[in-house]
Amino acid sequence: MLRLVSTFLFVAAASTLHADRPNIIIILVDDMGYSDIGCYGGEIETPNLDQLASNGLRFTQFYNCGRCCPTRASLMTGRHPHQVGIGHMTEPPGSPLGIAGPYQGYLNDNCVTIAQVLKAAGYHTLMTGKWHLGHERQDCWPLQRGFDRFYGGLSGAFNYFRPGGGRGMSNGNRTVETDDSFYATDTFTRVACDYITEVTQEDDQPFFLYLAYNAPHWPLNAKVRDFEKYRGTYRAGWESLMKTRLTKQKKIGLFSEDIQPAPHVGPKWDSLSEQQQNDLDAIMAAYAGCIDSIDQNIGRLTSHLKELKQFDNTVIFFLSDNGACQEGGTLGKGSEEMVRHPPLETVQGVRQGLAWANASNTPFRLYKHFVHEGGACTPMIASWPSGIPPGDAGSFVRQYACLPDFMATCVQLAETEYPQNVPPCEGESILPLLRGSREPVHVEPFYWEHEGNAAMRWGKWKLVREYEKPWELFNISKDRTEMQNLAASHSEKKNEMIQMWTAWAKKNGVAFPKRFNMYQFLNQKKKTEQKQKK
Repeated sequence: MLRLVSTFLFVAAASTLHADRPNIIIILVDDMGYSDIGCYGGEIETPNLDQLASNGLRFTQFYNCGRCCPTRASLMTGRHPHQVGIGHMTEPPGSPLGIAGPYQGYLNDNCVTIAQVLKAAGYHTLMTGKWHLGHERQDCWPLQRGFDRFYGGLSGAFNYFRPGGGRGMSNGNRTVETDDSFYATDTFTRVACDYITEVTQEDDQPFFLYLAYNAPHWPLNAKVRDFEKYRGTYRAGWESLMKTRLTKQKKIGLFSEDIQPAPHVGPKWDSLSEQQQNDLDAIMAAYAGCIDSIDQNIGRLTSHLKELKQFDNTVIFFLSDNGACQEGGTLGKGSEEMVRHPPLETVQGVRQGLAWANASNTPFRLYKHFVHEGGACTPMIASWPSGIPPGDAGSFVRQYACLPDFMATCVQLAETEYPQNVPPCEGESILPLLRGSREPVHVEPFYWEHEGNAAMRWGKWKLVREYEKPWELFNISKDRTEMQNLAASHSEKKNEMIQMWTAWAKKNGVAFPKRFNMYQFLNQKKKTEQKQKK
């Protein structure tokens, strides 16, 4: 099927190649909260991202899928993750699920990637970083899914300094060793810049770069100098941090003065011991150091584009794959010792934890895994000097958008067509928003489900539930932080939306009301096999 799709795309795109089509870069970071970077309210120093924002656009309501690989699946294919085989997570190395369908754990053949579409339209297609869309099957790897060049990790989490233990680096389809100079964030940027230099010297065709950093995903392997820069910054605790961030968010116009922030769900900072507070400051300093390093590398990338005179006609999108990560317990994991002497070749190490993750997602509820705003709403910056009207530079885009919109937008930017012999793209192009329109791009509803966490956005309304708890209903136009549940007072709207969500879920093979969890499935499978051997 993929060969037929490629043939179709080549024929469809052959007559539409124009030299002035923009380069396209999608930068995806891993497990970063809504309020972490400076231009979204954070205290972490991100001057390069702030500069992109001040000359570009900041989306206030851009939605992800709540977790790493479902987000990547939706972003890359323009479809919902269940529709392409990654409704939960990807298969872990050496542990095939042995099932087919929405939860098979790798990209199916009934979809195309942005890289396949753009490659057929004459774009050079480049990727560095974290893939996480299928590890065991080579036909799911980047080169087999439309990328000309790839350097990075095929799996999920890996060590920033010395990836190993089955979670190493690949160059194309080959596993490669790393040396002592390797640091994931730096190396992914350096290789990406090398790729850009190579293809711009080859011909005049534009390029598509997917730069998928693993930072700031655990283990939080910050460089010592980046860590030391923030050591002591967080000694006042999460309540103080959330208050400071919200004040800044109001000052820059991200939120109105009357916004009601979601309360913190962890323990009171003053209830913790001095040692706990010291370790927690170290954990957050490591997290901030990882984000600071990302920003340094954004600066290297943009400087490289400017040196090659490619910056003005390059569309850059920057976003996070989900909200900040609560995995690691309420107080997270780690200390200064673990930052200075991290375990190598393993994914053991510093973890942010629930209490800090809650603060990173200020002012929203919940975090990664969930599809309340704290898990499913991401900061998203769009930069395009030659395309965004000068009068809009630095402004906010308050119309909502979602991951499948990247496919539709890239198709329009590349002046090509989406293939007709695969299921349709679920997104809408946000190019009108980049060009200055402030009309909504979404009229039809869109949906979420991950591990039983479910939601539906339809205009101003958001229907959402946490696992198997009762459905909640919010008027997002008046209540961005989901604090005023209208399920009882607007029961007719709630019931209408539940019926719509249920119909969508049945159509797409979503497991409900019980959630599907790959890890639980594999444990049960292992127990069954052991019983059969006895």
